[in-house]
Amino acid sequence: MTTHIVCPSGLAGEIRGLKGKEGKLLSDRAAARAGAMFEKLLAGCWLTTSDPGIYDLPEGGAVDWSKVLVADRFYTLLQIRAQTFGNDYAFSVQCQSPGCRERFEWSLNLQALPVVPLSDAAKVAFKSGNRFETTLPRDGRKVWFRLMTGADEMRAASVLRGGRDGMLLTALALRICEIENVPDHERRKFLDELDMADAAALLDQFDQADAGVETAIEVECPACLGVQDVELPFERSFFLPTAKTARRTARAQ
Repeated sequence: MTTHIVCPSGLAGEIRGLKGKEGKLLSDRAAARAGAMFEKLLAGCWLTTSDPGIYDLPEGGAVDWSKVLVADRFYTLLQIRAQTFGNDYAFSVQCQSPGCRERFEWSLNLQALPVVPLSDAAKVAFKSGNRFETTLPRDGRKVWFRLMTGADEMRAASVLRGGRDGMLLTALALRICEIENVPDHERRKFLDELDMADAAALLDQFDQADAGVETAIEVECPACLGVQDVELPFERSFFLPTAKTARRTARAQ
């Protein structure tokens, strides 16, 4: 069985669910550490391309997933998971309230997650070199940044594994193409000294330009009835649900 999907950028094609060979790949921890696992999952489960969208694909429509936006990659992986195991996804959550801390099961329909499409302006900017312009509100300098692709995602994972930078600096450094009047070799020093208000403004600009699946969800603790925001857990069990995970889904429905 196959499914036709349309990614946030407009890339469209047919996908299939996971097979045994992908299950073997998911168990390969070396491939996971190297960042090659998702590349191989996408390449194996993407069957045909009906619309290349913003991407310049060779004849035959083969997709180079390292050049595809993170938004499209994640959406496709989510749809591959749904094609394989169904739309319901159950996971464990711990209440964040200091007076409760109850652990409970939560289930959601993956197709109910909001999807933000890539704007027409962002499509034009991506096809023109993946270069977006903004201005730091306090510093006043212009900054040019890009949308993240699969290659950027793997570089970010490598930097974080190496412990060279924290999440904030990695998020900024990997997306910034140029800073007005700041030579490339001084860019890291500039970011180290950047006012946090300007850093937050940059992250907001990134979010405005980005597309993709909204993974922040609201859950309600059944013990204290407190409502909290959590991020959709995207872990190994997302693609390799165990019998325990299946029972979670059944209980949470």
